[in-house]
Amino acid sequence: MRPALFPFVLYLFAALGGCGGFDQLDAIQSQPASGGAAPQLVPIEGLIAQAGPGRATASARDNVAGRAAGLRARAKAMRGPVHSPATRARLAAAVAAHPTQAN
Repeated sequence: MRPALFPFVLYLFAALGGCGGFDQLDAIQSQPASGGAAPQLVPIEGLIAQAGPGRATASARDNVAGRAAGLRARAKAMRGPVHSPATRARLAAAVAAHPTQAN
């Protein structure tokens, strides 16, 4: 039980050290970035009404569709198993050969 206490105490001190205030950061965040007045919040409906028709060309749409298809293919490949069956069997044998001992 004693060896497990040291990492916990170390973690506790590290966690408490992160609880300090950041006065300089708070002062920077409270000021507008441009030095002037803060921007006004407006309803989204007015912005949508002002927006013009899309400017995407057919080639731009095809480019985006191709990139999306490539990303979907990469995601599908990542969903498979990480190790081959032979590697999984070798790892399982190594784990079985070296069982853990509870203290």
